[in-house]
Amino acid sequence: MRNEIYGVAVTNDDYPCEPPLAGTEAEHLVGALDRLRVTFRWKADDLDATGLQTRVGASALTLGGLLKHLALVEDYYFTHKLSGEPLGAPWDTTYRDDVTDWEFTSAADDAPDQLYALWDGAVGRSRARLDAALTDGGLDQLVHISWPDGRHASLRRLLCDLIEEYGRHTGHADLLREAVDGLVGEDPPAGWHA
Repeated sequence: MRNEIYGVAVTNDDYPCEPPLAGTEAEHLVGALDRLRVTFRWKADDLDATGLQTRVGASALTLGGLLKHLALVEDYYFTHKLSGEPLGAPWDTTYRDDVTDWEFTSAADDAPDQLYALWDGAVGRSRARLDAALTDGGLDQLVHISWPDGRHASLRRLLCDLIEEYGRHTGHADLLREAVDGLVGEDPPAGWHA
């Protein structure tokens, strides 16, 4: 697929995070989410344990903690919130809901390759589940998660909530990565892949 960015023709392979210029609502929402995912992954990419554990100021946030947190969020949104299914592997044997901020704090015990594989795997599972849900019933379908009064959220709301979650944490990742090695920028460079 070819797009133009500022009048220059590029392919989506050149800029893998570029959403469609004119598409359906679902294509735009998924494109916005994928752009944030790719930008987040670029900000967290290719770091050793020290880089993944770097903190800024008084905050306890780290890129490693964000990788693990967003991996858990991906699986939670597109298993339990989407269909009511319990979290599967790897969370069924590791997740500690009795420990506040477990995914953030326990990431310090994980090797970089484990954290990258955890996030990459969760995103792959989420993409497959989201694609299936969009094919099955579109954005208007109601998902499992509901309010106390019994009203269920739509898939659209679930997708928008995940975009919001990534927006917040991609901003955190900007600051953390700049503190690690000075890397700045809004989007990955052309041709970048994790």
